[in-house]
Amino acid sequence: MPLLAIETSCDETAAAVMHGAQLLSNTIATQEIHQLYGGVVPELASRAHVQRIVPIVSKALSQAHLTPNAIDAVAVTYGPGLIGSLLIGVSFAKGLALQLGVPLLGVNHMEGHLFSTNIKPDGPEPPFLSLIISGGHTILTHVRAWGEYRILGQTQDDAAGEAFDKVAKILGLPYPGGPAVEKLAVTGNAQAIDFPQARLKNATNSATARFDFSFSGLKTAVLYYVKKLSADELDKQRADIAASFQNALINALIENVRSAYEQSPARAVALAGGVACNKTLRQAFLKLGGQCGFQLHFPEPIFCTDNAAMIARAAQFHLANGKRSPLSLAPDPGLVLA
Repeated sequence: MPLLAIETSCDETAAAVMHGAQLLSNTIATQEIHQLYGGVVPELASRAHVQRIVPIVSKALSQAHLTPNAIDAVAVTYGPGLIGSLLIGVSFAKGLALQLGVPLLGVNHMEGHLFSTNIKPDGPEPPFLSLIISGGHTILTHVRAWGEYRILGQTQDDAAGEAFDKVAKILGLPYPGGPAVEKLAVTGNAQAIDFPQARLKNATNSATARFDFSFSGLKTAVLYYVKKLSADELDKQRADIAASFQNALINALIENVRSAYEQSPARAVALAGGVACNKTLRQAFLKLGGQCGFQLHFPEPIFCTDNAAMIARAAQFHLANGKRSPLSLAPDPGLVLA
């Protein structure tokens, strides 16, 4: 059945239409205004969603060559995310589902990222390990089966993408910081500076194993290092700082995934979230997969960042298993992956 999905958890207004295994459309409007402020401004984000949600949904339907009356279900992200942004998407989806007389389904944004590697037919099948690395989250999950997840670890402070953004600001690079740091790091020496890598005291018993992350110390180390430099010294070392920071962050991710895999061997490891676009990170995980013997999966870049196709894919699974949401569905900015 044709399914319309809507995603407005942060600063992307997105809509997608999926029919069976076929993605008919996937439209995204990115709010570039936040570049002026070096980060997402929640009030501006919600206002932009109000302006863009009707055109984006209309565009998704047009690209799918469907009218609204052809839609058999409406899915929408209802958390986690910015409350104002979520409210726009949820309210629109509820109104549309009510008007069309079709089922409504609220989707966990993080579960959407889990399904992002399965938008295309060659994705991993459970059991597998999934590492979601984005601006707001760093979560390592054991996917026992679709709909059955055990969180093995998550960040205790800054998310990986957040660390990229903050270090980019320290180095005088534009927002969003991830692509800017990655581009600069290509010309730097990743071994030039030995930035610290947090090693948390995680439980090692397989039943209670935790593989948590911490990136605030790494970000602070970069800040203190830069503060000691003159403007000329910073100009000379900026690429080395970017490369060394990126190397330390990737090594922290690699170490925990390696340890988690040793505790809970799986067929595959899947990367998801915006930071999964990073080419150096992908190469490091491909190397780890070769060493450990697992297959690595990661989505196309368009499916790494926030998008509605992943919400549609997750919704398909739950709708097929009889799940529905009431019209009283409310946004939940603190929703966790369970």
